[in-house]
Amino acid sequence: MIVTTIALALLPLSGSAYADNPMPVPTPGVSQTPPAQPATENTPAEESPATDQDPAETPTAEQPKDPEDKVEDGLGVDGGTERAIVELADPAQSAPVAHEAASESVDVVLQPQSQSFIVVEGTADELAKLAEDPRVSSIRRDRTYTPTEVAPNLTLIGADQAHAGNFTGAGQAVAVLDTGIDPDHPWFQGRILAQACFSATEDAGVRSLCPNGQTEQTDGNAADATWERCWLGGTNLCDHGSHVAGIAAGTGGVAPGAGVVAVQVFSRIDDEDVCGAQACLLAYESSLLQALNYVLNLNQPVAAVNMSLGSDLYESDCDGYEEGRLFKEKIDALLTKGIATVAAAGNESFVGTSHPACVSSAVAVGANDNSDRIADFSNIGSSLDLFAPGVDITSAVPDNTEAVYSGTSMATPHVAGALALMKSAKPQTSMQDLINALKAAGRPYVYDLGGTQVTTPRLDVAAALNGSAPQPPITQDPPDWPGFPDPTVPDPTDGSGPIPEPVDPPTTDTSPVPLPTVTVTVTVTQSPAVAATVCKRGTTAKKLTTKQWAVEIHRNSGTIQDATLTCYLKLISKSSKVFPELTKASSLGKAYRVLKDTKAGKPKLDSALLTAWLNWAHGTSGTKTLTAAEKVRLSSKPSASALKKAATNVLKTVK
Repeated sequence: MIVTTIALALLPLSGSAYADNPMPVPTPGVSQTPPAQPATENTPAEESPATDQDPAETPTAEQPKDPEDKVEDGLGVDGGTERAIVELADPAQSAPVAHEAASESVDVVLQPQSQSFIVVEGTADELAKLAEDPRVSSIRRDRTYTPTEVAPNLTLIGADQAHAGNFTGAGQAVAVLDTGIDPDHPWFQGRILAQACFSATEDAGVRSLCPNGQTEQTDGNAADATWERCWLGGTNLCDHGSHVAGIAAGTGGVAPGAGVVAVQVFSRIDDEDVCGAQACLLAYESSLLQALNYVLNLNQPVAAVNMSLGSDLYESDCDGYEEGRLFKEKIDALLTKGIATVAAAGNESFVGTSHPACVSSAVAVGANDNSDRIADFSNIGSSLDLFAPGVDITSAVPDNTEAVYSGTSMATPHVAGALALMKSAKPQTSMQDLINALKAAGRPYVYDLGGTQVTTPRLDVAAALNGSAPQPPITQDPPDWPGFPDPTVPDPTDGSGPIPEPVDPPTTDTSPVPLPTVTVTVTVTQSPAVAATVCKRGTTAKKLTTKQWAVEIHRNSGTIQDATLTCYLKLISKSSKVFPELTKASSLGKAYRVLKDTKAGKPKLDSALLTAWLNWAHGTSGTKTLTAAEKVRLSSKPSASALKKAATNVLKTVK
């Protein structure tokens, strides 16, 4: 077997499911975060960590009244055009609003039918003028999502017992919103019930992955993951979707009798500044909303929608935020129709979940290994609904082969497949009751977070089907997991006290686990599969200065591996609203230039922020100062004194 290891640009998707386009780390009011657990205050529209947020300022679903309040902070503040979702109070006004926007020179790039939004590209001034239209309720950036990274796992959750009892998911289907599927793979023969593609495009290096080359396709092999645009040299960038579908409903999956509805929702990005690599895949929020609407209108029985992808991080549910509210409307409508939405919690070793798993009516899934331990990369906390196997999972990938991946992306389809088994066995039972049955029957994982005991069930589909009592609880120990500093150690950036020592310092050097890679089998020679690692924060908790980080970021000149540094940049992009939304810093070369540009004003603040975020990715905790500084950076007309003060405050945290 020849094995090829690639640094997945899809990782953004994998950050937790996939996540290649960095998103802010929102943390609406939550109290579960341990004192030393890093909580990023970046929130997609206005997200901010729960630890710092004033309850009186918590976002609500009320429509903003003033035009300036309708536009998300930071849109177009540095010039140029921004791709944005324009939410409408009345879907019937889509055509007239789009027509008027076009007449004002705003580029309308997407006008979905029967949807409450359009997608435009415009400057800050153009978007501000559009916000004056009373028919417009909000304007926010069209965020991108990345796939979450990626047997004994079936035995652990009792799927083998379910199969032995002739529960295979027959008559049900799982809709997989991902990077498409290999339509000819033996794992899916005769069971792909429908295919669709919703793939956003832009002029600058963003190409559709729909085989027809358009932004939408619902006929033929619309989700084909084997066509030419999925390839980069000898690497298939679209393999994530087949792997996920195989776990849920493939021949070797949880529900081998269920059908698959494959929906391609990603776009190909050929931009190293965005990807940190030559190319990567990202899913635009507008594409996801279209895909959810497509599933909602299907006539065939679908038990669950699987979303092994994610963007911004939240410490609690995100229902009160604009993007959370819109996804909740779709997810609630699906649930009313008897379809569960199952989403990856994320791979950031974070107390909370990524979007859209943060939506309260979604089923948020974390990852465990086959020894019944929570995976060290998995997000945790009371926001999670279930854990499921997500370490070293074998499944299908394009060209009729198999691969071993790890991540909450792999855990999520275990739950989606389990719901297909449950719905097939109990078709008259409501989906909410089936979800509750899975949670009630799961084996409890018990752990402490900052003095609060958290209990989350691990999937046990056999117990749920049989109505048997849960297995005995298993106590977990978060402080022993990489990425979780000891809760008793003071926060070095938001208070006084010693800098935390590494939880589990490397034995050879101070660099953390390298950037997640995907191991792909490209021949048929018999050989043990090699598991892929997952991109996660470091554990050294060591602070470096701007100059020191510039040395590390400069290719092959420091002590930290380039793959690890690239991983750090991916994590930062999910935690910061400035990178890469305003300032591109996804590639090592671009990040180096940001660090070196310390002239006054915005460049100096960007350099200071990137330095502090790199320290956070390296294992230090505390983001209050960064969040405050980013608010200054996101304002439309920050004063020179405000920029200088923000940069000075940030640089104090890196000493």
